[in-house]
Amino acid sequence: MFDIRPDDLTDPQTRALLALHLAGMQANSPADAVFALDLSGLQSSDVEVWTLWDGAQVAGVGALRTIDTGHGEIKSMRTHPDHLRKGVGRAMLLHIIGEARRRGMERLSLETGSGAAFEPALALYRGQGFVDGEVFGGYEKSAFNQFLHLQLK
Repeated sequence: MFDIRPDDLTDPQTRALLALHLAGMQANSPADAVFALDLSGLQSSDVEVWTLWDGAQVAGVGALRTIDTGHGEIKSMRTHPDHLRKGVGRAMLLHIIGEARRRGMERLSLETGSGAAFEPALALYRGQGFVDGEVFGGYEKSAFNQFLHLQLK
């Protein structure tokens, strides 16, 4: 159905979806409370990015950042607006969880925004077993973000 593949961040569709993701985060949180990675942040050696393709169109993007050998972080998950409610987010999330398990990670965490705009994503994460938890990885807690964690082992 979908094709998920590693992405080197050079495809214009990928870049456009990541720009949309960053703009959405900035529109729903104050600038000093946005921790989404821009293109240069996603090109870090500790981050792997995948795109989910539906035919010739990028339908979603997601990334896994290695915090340490036992702990990973989901970064920059986003579904293209034309592909909402088609299972793109769930497929990407399951791919990242599987990849974290394959790498032997014991815990997978994420930082995301708060408020109504983030409820669909929160429902997706919680539906896969993520629970609210403490701050991690150098983030700062604010009224505009929250932290979720999934024990993998």
